[in-house]
Amino acid sequence: MSTPQALQVEGIGREGTGAAGTPGRAGAEAPTRYGPRAAWIREMGGRYLLRLVSVALGVVAWQLLSSHGVDFILNFQNLPGPLQVWQVFTRLLHQKVFYVDLGYSLRRIGIAYLLATALGVSVGALMGRFRLVQDVVTPYIEILRPIPAVAWIPLAILMLPTEESSIVFITFLGAFFPIVINTVVGVGQTPKNLVQAARSLGAGNAAILWHVVLPSALPSITAGLAVGMGVAWFSLLAGEMISGQYGIGYFTWNAYSLVEYPQIIVGMLCIGGLGTLSTHLVRLATRPLLRWQGDKVGAAP
Repeated sequence: MSTPQALQVEGIGREGTGAAGTPGRAGAEAPTRYGPRAAWIREMGGRYLLRLVSVALGVVAWQLLSSHGVDFILNFQNLPGPLQVWQVFTRLLHQKVFYVDLGYSLRRIGIAYLLATALGVSVGALMGRFRLVQDVVTPYIEILRPIPAVAWIPLAILMLPTEESSIVFITFLGAFFPIVINTVVGVGQTPKNLVQAARSLGAGNAAILWHVVLPSALPSITAGLAVGMGVAWFSLLAGEMISGQYGIGYFTWNAYSLVEYPQIIVGMLCIGGLGTLSTHLVRLATRPLLRWQGDKVGAAP
């Protein structure tokens, strides 16, 4: 008769190896030959490769539709293909004025976005924390927020001394509203027990706001920062198209006026690429602030 110890040893042996001596359950639980960092690199490499393949398929479809002049729902007969657009883009890379336009747009975005971040987070935190501030400021936010960027252009030109400052102002408004709204939502979702615990330990309003409320609201704030960057680019281009003399928006509008269709697409793709890159940089900059969250369920960006 087998003793419990013998049965336990036999059970371990059966779980550790299969019929042909292959690893069983114990073998499955053994450490893998790749470390966690190597596994993460392989996983992300596969995901980004899939994204590149998806973009490549879209470019191929675009080339086929434009080269064959397909006219079904969408008309591709006069649309330049990606090869023609690439030739125009490489030619523009050798022209100084193209870099001047990019530089003007990036500078305007940088100034407006930094101002919108500082003011939007500050105002949003105060609105979410103090009911008096929320009641005073909310009517202005709700009335001004739906107004499109184009509608602000005549008023901005009248109020501000230069066209440059008016474009920065319009861009600022585009980034400000998403940031302040998301900050208010994040601050309002702060657990009350955390605030009560901090207050019971002697923390004042300023300490609670800085050490409890803002860290708890960071996920919502970072979402607002990412959305605000995208809206800022939209607002910037609206201002540059109408009142600017330089910038990628003015470049695109000027190409439309001159019926330069490949340059229009170059301008659009530059806008999309710069917007995507800047939003990704915002996420990278805010990622260290969210390490306390740990692993979350859902697809990684």
